[in-house]
Amino acid sequence: MQKTIFFCFTALALLACKTETKKEPIVVNYPETAKVDTIDTYFGTEVQDPFRWLEDDRSPETEAWVKKQNETTFGYLENIPYRNDLKKRLEKLWNYEKLSAPFKEGDYTYFYKNNGLQNQYVVYRKKGDAEAEVFLDPNTFSEDGTTSLAGLEFTKDGSLAAYLISEGGSDWRKAIVMNAETKEIVEDTLIDIKFSSISWKGNDGFYYSSYDKPKGSELSAKTDQHKVYYHKLGTPQSQDELIYGGIPTEKHRYVGASVTEDEKYLVISASISTSGNKLFIRDLEDPNGLLIPVVDDTESDNYIIENVGSKLYIVTNRNAPNQKIVTVDAKNPSTENWEDFIPETENVLSPNMGGGYFFTEYMVDAISKVFQYDYEGNLVREVQLPGVGSASGFGGKKDEKEFYFSFTNYNTPSSSYKYNVDTGEYEQYWKPEIDFNPNDYKSKQVFYASKDGTKIPMIITHKKGIELNGKNPTILYGYGGFNVSLTPSFSIVNAVWMEQGGVYAVPNLRGGGEYGKKWHNAGIKTKKQNVFDDFIAAAEYLIDNQYTSKEYLAIRGGSNGGLLVGATMTQRPDLMQVALPAVGVMDMLRYHTFTAGAGWAYDYGTSEESEEMFNYLKGYSPVHNVKEGTAYPATLVTTGDHDDRVVPAHSFKFAAELQEKQAGDNPTLIRIETNAGHGAGTPVSKTIEQYADIFGFTLFNMGFEELPNQSVLKEFKE
Repeated sequence: MQKTIFFCFTALALLACKTETKKEPIVVNYPETAKVDTIDTYFGTEVQDPFRWLEDDRSPETEAWVKKQNETTFGYLENIPYRNDLKKRLEKLWNYEKLSAPFKEGDYTYFYKNNGLQNQYVVYRKKGDAEAEVFLDPNTFSEDGTTSLAGLEFTKDGSLAAYLISEGGSDWRKAIVMNAETKEIVEDTLIDIKFSSISWKGNDGFYYSSYDKPKGSELSAKTDQHKVYYHKLGTPQSQDELIYGGIPTEKHRYVGASVTEDEKYLVISASISTSGNKLFIRDLEDPNGLLIPVVDDTESDNYIIENVGSKLYIVTNRNAPNQKIVTVDAKNPSTENWEDFIPETENVLSPNMGGGYFFTEYMVDAISKVFQYDYEGNLVREVQLPGVGSASGFGGKKDEKEFYFSFTNYNTPSSSYKYNVDTGEYEQYWKPEIDFNPNDYKSKQVFYASKDGTKIPMIITHKKGIELNGKNPTILYGYGGFNVSLTPSFSIVNAVWMEQGGVYAVPNLRGGGEYGKKWHNAGIKTKKQNVFDDFIAAAEYLIDNQYTSKEYLAIRGGSNGGLLVGATMTQRPDLMQVALPAVGVMDMLRYHTFTAGAGWAYDYGTSEESEEMFNYLKGYSPVHNVKEGTAYPATLVTTGDHDDRVVPAHSFKFAAELQEKQAGDNPTLIRIETNAGHGAGTPVSKTIEQYADIFGFTLFNMGFEELPNQSVLKEFKE
């Protein structure tokens, strides 16, 4: 089936379109998407899945479909008059030196640095006052910059390093071991590592996690039995010792291993979903030591943050939805022996360790507050942060008396500070030199009522002095799931949006972690509609208060946030002008059959667990709720052909449904990044191109014939 949309491209294009003065249109024909007779039956209900064939990411037919869709989409985008101007502005603003906070390993101080437009950050190091040198440059891993550094771990003495690489954005990793002093490769290469870090045991070897290679496509086939291995240096990977996960009673979807800083204990965490984990320890000083259960169920989230000898310090939300720290002796570590160390408060706790102190970050309405405690649980001080926003870091080795933290908010680029643990004093270590003046912008936190009356916080950021006349181009961004908290942080792409007069609004929806486990649980399974209602109410608040109007509102989100956009636009297509779902979970009846998707069941439930859950999921699943003859907003679906977390079939099927059933002239396009995954490690060049397309598409479909802020345009053209 072919449908046609039109858009104008002359100097007065959009004015002409709006006044219905006919100009020569560009005709865009959607590629025909074949339909197959595929039907699933759930609890006696038949569900058609005509685009099932798009799930086969290896087929020539899917490859041809992707190529045709991209030709159509880029044919449209190329005719947006200011698309290239946005790209140039993004490049100019992006082109400043960026540094990470330093960290010490052995005799060297390491840091990450990007000169400006490098596709990947480079790892540098220096010894004492000597000049810094390149230690590891991921830009040399591949010609197109799509192979990225995905992890770097040193031995305790800093003499050896193991680093992980990701190819084409895939979650599958390879590990390479090098002599940190000489930078010579010691071992090349361990393969098939996934959802794993590296944790060294002395200088002899390290622990890592992997799945058995799936049958069929490694980008989409199901992976659900995670295993921990120990790799001894100098031996082939085929001889690696299986530590946990190899028998039916140890079957879990996510298993991780770490070694405590004093190298006394091996810690194993095992989960069946993205929430809740079992916890085990093994005494590495005992050659016959067994794994001892600390927590033997998955009813809570738990991890060991520190130990002093056999005294364990555990962060947990067990009977404490906002988290607390408890202590217990490793000889008898079960939960009935736990004692509160830093009790739960009304705010969510996110602790860290450094310099022989505990640093507790609390979220107060999504804003950071940080306190310092000693090993007796005594409050040393509140850290007076540089402003209102998000702090991160506050961690280091136990014997280091200085470490670094970062601070940012929506209109302040992230800066690094050196902190003295004994005095509590800090000084700015690094501040970016960026062509952006934070003083020209303002952020305001508001609270609005959702459909059921629940108060939801939202931070709205924009240029000072804008008129609240309902005509400001606005992006409403959300996530609302998996206990993830959206806290204020600066983004170059959002800066470009705001300097064009755009409003950027971020609500803290239920399903997230901003108010602890109760807030998370208020947006899962049969309460998932709360999340969509919260997002819809945010849009209505922005419209009612004249920040924007339907004609100037875009909604955006990625991954679980892509689901949020897909559900919102199918439930309330009248509410926004533009929808921007990125790498979204769009088929809620089949998501659990791909890669590690079954692990998301804590948040979503599955279509197979009960008739009630099936009906609930079918009731909001974006793929199953696109209705014939409905006028949907202008939609640009984005995904990557190597996304093996939320497989691109979700986006493919959603785009196919929209293209078949859309009424009206709003375009429904899909932009498929090739040789790219879920987002992590994406080269800077690809990111800039993608956002130039997203912002160009958004402004064009809001009716802008030229960029709203031409003064910025003139400045960077000059």
